[in-house]
Amino acid sequence: MEFSVTGTLVWYYCVCPRQVWLMARHLLPDEDDTNVEIGRFIHETAYQRDKKEIDLGNAKIDLLRMEDGELVVGEVKKSSRHTRSARMQLLFYLLQLKEMGIKARGELLFPTEKKKEDVVLDEEGEAEIRKIVSDIEEIVMQAQPPPPVKIKHCWPCAYREFCWS
Repeated sequence: MEFSVTGTLVWYYCVCPRQVWLMARHLLPDEDDTNVEIGRFIHETAYQRDKKEIDLGNAKIDLLRMEDGELVVGEVKKSSRHTRSARMQLLFYLLQLKEMGIKARGELLFPTEKKKEDVVLDEEGEAEIRKIVSDIEEIVMQAQPPPPVKIKHCWPCAYREFCWS
């Protein structure tokens, strides 16, 4: 199977490795799930003045802007509930840009909470992202998905029927 690691897979990996395997095989979550719809609405309506969704192939950056001569990459999320996942996804994007020779810093944006968090790619973050990418590649190459494991994120998950029906 040929695939490339994406920011979305990084986000899913930090929530549930089973989702990585499903998503990599284009087994998409329930698009009519309320949480998916709310997230899509927030993504489309928040921060309309900033340049939206830049596609780098395996990275779809939510927004870009210049601030004091510095490129700022923004990742918009519905809530701060999955802050670690969002931070890893943003670090993945920053690493992709770094490998293209583009220096940038990141901001996690939670418009419904009126919060933002600065994210900078440092050596520790880069090492963690490289490890996550390696883990994702291993998961995707498996013939079967990882078994479902009941975690606190299962109840609102758009894959819940796939795992628990």
